[in-house]
Amino acid sequence: MRAALLALWLAVLALPAAAASDLAADREHLAQITRRAFDEPAAMLAELERRWPRTAEPAREVAWLYARGRVLLAGNQIEAADAVALKLAGLEGGADHGWLLRALTQERAGKPAGMLAARALEGLGRRCPAGDEVHAVRSPGCDFRAAADALRLLQREQAGQGALVEAEGSVRRGLALARAGGDRHLASLFMAQLAVLLQAQDDQDAARAEIRAALAEAQGDALASARVRNAEAVVERRAGERQAARAALESALVLAEQARAPHLAAQLRANLVDAYMYLGLYREALNAGRLALPVLQRFRDRTYERALHHNLAVTHIRLRQLDAARQELARVAEFQLDPSDLVPRAGELRELGDTWADAGQHREALAAYCGERELSARINERNRASALEELRRKYDTAAKQRDLALLARDGQLKDQQLSNRRLLQQLGLAVGVLLLLSIVLVGATLLRMRRAQARLTANQQLLRTQSERDPLTDLSNRRHFLAVMDARSHELCAEGFRGALMMIDIDHFKHVNDRHGHAAGDAVLVEVGRRIRAAVRDTDLVVRWGGEEFLVFAPELPGDDLAQMAARVLNGIGGTPVATAEGPLRVTASLGFASFPLGGRGSAQLRLHWEQAVNWADMVLYQAKAEGRNRAIGIAAVQAPDADTLAAILQDFDAACQHGQVRLVALTGPSA
Repeated sequence: MRAALLALWLAVLALPAAAASDLAADREHLAQITRRAFDEPAAMLAELERRWPRTAEPAREVAWLYARGRVLLAGNQIEAADAVALKLAGLEGGADHGWLLRALTQERAGKPAGMLAARALEGLGRRCPAGDEVHAVRSPGCDFRAAADALRLLQREQAGQGALVEAEGSVRRGLALARAGGDRHLASLFMAQLAVLLQAQDDQDAARAEIRAALAEAQGDALASARVRNAEAVVERRAGERQAARAALESALVLAEQARAPHLAAQLRANLVDAYMYLGLYREALNAGRLALPVLQRFRDRTYERALHHNLAVTHIRLRQLDAARQELARVAEFQLDPSDLVPRAGELRELGDTWADAGQHREALAAYCGERELSARINERNRASALEELRRKYDTAAKQRDLALLARDGQLKDQQLSNRRLLQQLGLAVGVLLLLSIVLVGATLLRMRRAQARLTANQQLLRTQSERDPLTDLSNRRHFLAVMDARSHELCAEGFRGALMMIDIDHFKHVNDRHGHAAGDAVLVEVGRRIRAAVRDTDLVVRWGGEEFLVFAPELPGDDLAQMAARVLNGIGGTPVATAEGPLRVTASLGFASFPLGGRGSAQLRLHWEQAVNWADMVLYQAKAEGRNRAIGIAAVQAPDADTLAAILQDFDAACQHGQVRLVALTGPSA
């Protein structure tokens, strides 16, 4: 009887372990199905239906439902996947998977998914805590692959917004989960993504080392190896190694075809369009695009399809097939822009503007530049808000620490006073001595507090000064210019913006980085900033506006003197080559300048906000770029009796110039 009871008790104890083993096996099998669903959604959905368990505990049911939602998304059945997400939300332990599936649905639809992914990760991460991944993945409650899905979505949005350090942290956490779970396929993909992020932070050697490690991890897995080679192409392309990028993509394409992955192969061909285009292999680029497009459309891969249309448009422009290029751009415009893709889209517009300008299509180039300017402004505003929030958080922390220190000192003083009172009752003479010591202690404490407060104030001033300087060129940055404008806000409200503005853009700076490397690009930025500073007055403010753009604010400078200053800046930048480690480089710039209030009858009484003044300087800068670069365009006079007319002129600047409402002055830079 006792033996039977003991056997029954051991069997009961074995049930949780057996259930955990079944759940782990299910998750492994479902991971294989969801990976193959990327290229075979219909077949994998049938496989799920065939193997679906008749009865299952809640944790297994969540795993199978989540896999079904992933497979439905691979087949672009978004509404059906959303219904699965709703069902998951109502299951015990399924809410986090439901949020994650919702996030994946948003990503598939081309909409922001970071907020939903963060909400899912909040719950999934508690069961798979960071720093304890090896122990956590042994628990049935930790679905490390689902947590990795949430981290992948989160890092995609972080990287798209330029928050590379945060994105790297998300990737490294996902990699730790994949390694702890023994999933070499997933680990190799995270290592490849880490390489891309390291390269984006200019750590080329570390990026290449990570690619080599990822290839070793993916050895024997053609599908994972193809994806790693695709990431290798991204690293090499950003490093300016176009031939190496092409070789990596062609190798990836062979691996994808070996793995019978048509969807992935189509994505790789879409990437090859860009690689061939930059190598001048335009026919090969068009052929790769024609092969990729119908497959991407069949899989309804809108992200890659949009990128493919953009690359085909650039290829057609370079072949002078302008009507075909406009048709491709019209197709690009049909796709909704994901806010997490602002940074790459701004790069696309800059590339498009340069290509239109090289083809002599200045109106299209100007439109592309204006679009890029708008996106860059949105990106800068988002980054500025993030930086301000970070500074505010640091200051709040410092203030809290100071308050805690004061409270601690106050507590010490009170304890000392109580001790003195007790001693006063016991010892008369000793009380006097201790009282004197207490007074000395209080004085020393107050002195230390004043010194600490002085150091804190000095550190805050130093942080504020450093935050308003560009670390590369040591010029003022955009934040300092905003502070100057805030300080003049009373004057600006009363009289409007007064003074002169000059916007400066280094010509073809992207080519310097691509051909000579980022070190040469940094040397050019530093030297150009120095030459601008030397060409203007000591009282003028020189700002690194962003990227390769600079702004000069000159208070109380009339138009004729401003034109002379523009000529000095133009000749100062392009007069002599810039010395770099790659050898001397000839650098030229495009300038736009204007003196405010704008000239012309009736305009002196019009009040402009400083942001409107910057837009005017920006407009003539783009006019200088559209007219061939290495020149300065300034506003000599504007005929505008009221603010509405000024706004209308800015909306259709070309027409205003043709009708005489705006008179420009043009200066050409030094010849080669």
